[in-house]
Amino acid sequence: MAEQTAPPVIRDGTPTKPDAAVVRDALGVGVAVGLSGFAFGVTSAGSGLSVLQTCVLSLLVFTGASQFALVGALAAGGNPFTAAAGAFFLGTRNAFYGLRLSQLLAVPKAVRPFAAHWVIDETTAVSLAQPTRRAARIGFTVTGLTLYVLWNATTLLGALGAEAIGDTAAWGLDAAGPAVFLALLAPMLKSATERATAGIAVLLGLGLLPVLPAGVPVLAAALAAPLVLWFQGRRMDPAGREKDSR
Repeated sequence: MAEQTAPPVIRDGTPTKPDAAVVRDALGVGVAVGLSGFAFGVTSAGSGLSVLQTCVLSLLVFTGASQFALVGALAAGGNPFTAAAGAFFLGTRNAFYGLRLSQLLAVPKAVRPFAAHWVIDETTAVSLAQPTRRAARIGFTVTGLTLYVLWNATTLLGALGAEAIGDTAAWGLDAAGPAVFLALLAPMLKSATERATAGIAVLLGLGLLPVLPAGVPVLAAALAAPLVLWFQGRRMDPAGREKDSR
């Protein structure tokens, strides 16, 4: 009787997850984050970009934090090249996500260019949370499709409605994207090294904000990672053990 009621398992002993549960979780993330595209549309239009430019950004770039970084820097009067550079370096995290997901999802070569466009924070988080490759593929696909459709639809609505809203800064809508990004990132900071890197990046970004041109503090915050790794390396001996401080 116990064998009949036990959950099915894959070869490595990890319990599987019902497809319906994976779809439900993926839809929840996709819908919740996809609706924040409205905030991006409003913020982008408020920073001076046209409706067409705003929609093209969402269609082709499709990485919310980088999009908000770009339009935020432009709205603050930053140089377009500096703003684009900050958005680019912020978006490079997706390349590292791709390295992990390529092993996990193992999608056919013909599909990889299309799947790569959906490698973002949310699809990565949902995929990595799944116990099996099948569940990870379902989570990735449902999250990516839901988020892409909703994000672009709400971007258009936000850009068209920007004039009716008025001053976007007064509504604080420009903070919606970064807030979602931080909410997804925070649970993933499990080790001391990860928390230290995030903390130093925040200090660098906020500390340099009053003294550097718009967009540059984002680039400077990226120095947190090599700084923490260098310090960690100084504390380790060649065998990988922490040095005796006596």
